[in-house]
Amino acid sequence: MIDVALETRKKKFSDPDWTATGERRAQVPLDALRTLWINTGSLCNIECRNCYIESSPENDRLAYISRAEVAEFLDEIARDHLPTREIGFTGGEPFMNPDILAMLGDALARGHAVLVLTNAMQPMQRPRMQSGLIALREAHGARLVIRVSLDHYRKALHEEERGVDTYDKTIDGIDWLACNGFAIALAGRTYCGESQVSLRAGYARLAQKRCWPVDANDPVQLVLFPEMDVRVDVPEITTSCWGILHKRPSDVMCSSSRMVVKRKGAARPVVLPCTLLPYDPAFEMGGALLEAGHADGGMFDHGAVKLCHPHCAKFCVLGGGSCSA
Repeated sequence: MIDVALETRKKKFSDPDWTATGERRAQVPLDALRTLWINTGSLCNIECRNCYIESSPENDRLAYISRAEVAEFLDEIARDHLPTREIGFTGGEPFMNPDILAMLGDALARGHAVLVLTNAMQPMQRPRMQSGLIALREAHGARLVIRVSLDHYRKALHEEERGVDTYDKTIDGIDWLACNGFAIALAGRTYCGESQVSLRAGYARLAQKRCWPVDANDPVQLVLFPEMDVRVDVPEITTSCWGILHKRPSDVMCSSSRMVVKRKGAARPVVLPCTLLPYDPAFEMGGALLEAGHADGGMFDHGAVKLCHPHCAKFCVLGGGSCSA
């Protein structure tokens, strides 16, 4: 006897245009490129239990991007007068990339706001990185924001995700940032089942205790990400879901952002729709922002992104997640 539910689940996210139930798949056009993400490389100093892009000390599937390669995209933004106000740097752990300080400086010097996602552990705490960061903060002030991954305000639950001996080192890194006048944000997760009200209250107590300049009730200063478990079945997003969920395509991250990655062994970086899809070649949009804006066929429709991945549903549409403000 055929298990219809199982067969339907197997067919999910297999056709760019149609869901497993035969409904038209939702897609998201690019309203304006307000945030450009740069993946600095997939290597990380730790290996989290459920990392969104499987970063680890061994995962080098995404190579270290270079200062010159990032500069080409900054040049394109300037040349084509793109409305990009923010450059985000993510990884892996960005402070493991040897060009990170230079890349931050280049983006800031061009007038962009810069957001760096980090675990604030040893790579960021090296003397060269600390002195370089202080120089950037002195030159550019609050246009440089350091967002630290602190998965829970309690040590045990943070280390359940990040591993033993990670909490205190991250706390030390945040303390250093606060003491040196940096604009700070935190990123937590909702995997523990605790309500957002309780989570924010817990982070608020910790921030007050340690004198961190973080308003835990501000969704920009404390971002709470939904947990991503690829083993869990998620619904596909159809065109009718926008009305059912009372959401618009413009609410989704890929309506305003793109990400640049450089794959191991590749001659040049490529543009992807977002930070959550770094490895699937089906989501490559081209080697330049202009080319990405016109990507067509497969997962794209004249630059619009077809929501043909479980992360599109769980993180962005249903989870309301976004990697930037």
